Amino acid sequence: MSQYDLVIVGAGIVGSAFAWKFKKKFPHKRVILIEKESCPGAHQTGHNSGVIHSGIYYKPGSQKALNCLNGYRQMIDFCNDYEVPYELCGKVIVATTSEEFPYLETLFSRGQKNGLKGLQLLGREEILEKEPHIAGIKGIYVPQAGIIDYKTVLGKMIEEYQKLGGETRFGCFVTQTKASKFGKSEIITETDTLLSKQVVFSCGLYADRMASNDKDFRILPFRGEYYQIKPERAHLVNGLVYPVPNPNFPFLGVHLTKMISGKVEAGPNAVLALKREGYKKTDINFYDLYQTLTWPGFIKVASRHWLTGLGEIHRSMSKSAFTKALQRLLPELKAEDLIPGPAGVRAQASDKFGLVDDFDIRSRANQVHVCNAPSPAATSSLSIADKIMSYVNELY
Repeated sequence: MSQYDLVIVGAGIVGSAFAWKFKKKFPHKRVILIEKESCPGAHQTGHNSGVIHSGIYYKPGSQKALNCLNGYRQMIDFCNDYEVPYELCGKVIVATTSEEFPYLETLFSRGQKNGLKGLQLLGREEILEKEPHIAGIKGIYVPQAGIIDYKTVLGKMIEEYQKLGGETRFGCFVTQTKASKFGKSEIITETDTLLSKQVVFSCGLYADRMASNDKDFRILPFRGEYYQIKPERAHLVNGLVYPVPNPNFPFLGVHLTKMISGKVEAGPNAVLALKREGYKKTDINFYDLYQTLTWPGFIKVASRHWLTGLGEIHRSMSKSAFTKALQRLLPELKAEDLIPGPAGVRAQASDKFGLVDDFDIRSRANQVHVCNAPSPAATSSLSIADKIMSYVNELY
């Protein structure tokens, strides 16, 4: 039985950011970062759209707002210190109908309350100055928003963590955790058992199963499907272009994203995945699906948003419907301009009343559980690491 001061389960960007920060603060503690996959960032970190979020969307004072704003500053500093490429290309959020004006104004007010500087309300002509091919009758320009490759960030975090003497182990599947003597925990894997003073779980799509004592939430997997715009048509988008999101749904709608590679992604939609790691439409796991469909929170969400859900499914099944949604932003876009892109699966927590709209990090005894960390968790990762540290500090 190997003994550690700290075991971190899950080598996505949140778990890895915390591992690096902890090892910097406590260089003499024995720490191991374990991951069931053969490489870090195999799921949410490696399948997101690579946006540096500004914090404009989130309710002032919420965990998402506080951590996104703090995490943004830390992420920029990290990239500057470790020479990770990024670009602050700016974002345009556009309203295409007058019915969207009230929530556009709410977003502008939220951004100001969250401390964003340089926000601009745009009219039609000003939208065209920034994005000549984009439709919209009113908009917001967010200069802080940017693009990055989070797998590059993650790789640098793990590299720096390992330089400090931190251990990593991949292909390490946790089957059980249980209390041991002297207030320690046993982390039982398929090959051995680790004994640790403290355990941090940052397990994304399996957060609820790792937090088995917490029966008040469940992870619902939502697949986000993307297209890419053909390279010869990528000039139609200069930066980041987003619609006004549905205020009752925790997704931002199909949008256009210039990536750090120069490619332009279009999407994602948000459809229920039939498997926790269901990146393909045909992926299904009946146990995962049963757990989703029988959860009271999902039943309430489905009853309230069934029409929205049908629209998302329609866009998933029909390229023309997906194209039509994008044409609200980019009228010149044609179906033949789109080629299939990668998909991601969002780990979205739900309580018994509906979807959880904020980060949820819990501490009990000698364990910390990251129960809900969807977007903007990548931007916020270094700040979320500080939140985890505030719990872990109590034992050191």
